[in-house]
Amino acid sequence: MSTTRKNYPSGAKWEDIVGYSRLVTVGNNIWLSGTVATNDANETVGKNDPYRQTKFIIEKIEHYLSKAGASLKDVVRTRIFVTDISQWEAIGRAHGEFFKDIKPVTTMVEVKALINPDYMVEIEVDAVIPT
Repeated sequence: MSTTRKNYPSGAKWEDIVGYSRLVTVGNNIWLSGTVATNDANETVGKNDPYRQTKFIIEKIEHYLSKAGASLKDVVRTRIFVTDISQWEAIGRAHGEFFKDIKPVTTMVEVKALINPDYMVEIEVDAVIPT
């Protein structure tokens, strides 16, 4: 098994400022950094709608996983950061629409704030491509 590390940038200006990559692989392990509901025009998708934000984020995660030769079926862990835990059902419903058959381990945690006040949800994932 290869232990070569590969970084996958998204091109966001913050990556060099903060010093991070959108996605990192080592061998068949994948780590995808916190992902929020921002589209290519740098607009927030689903403002005031945690269900829509969650769906958009998971679709965005799916896109980045594909760059590393993976898919949502390879996800083994999700971490969901939310600014209002009372919205857990809407967020969980959107998560379940993608992961109901995959069933990765998951954590949902309420945080005081995310980097932009329009963001209600941020998700990071870990994945393993079977060998």
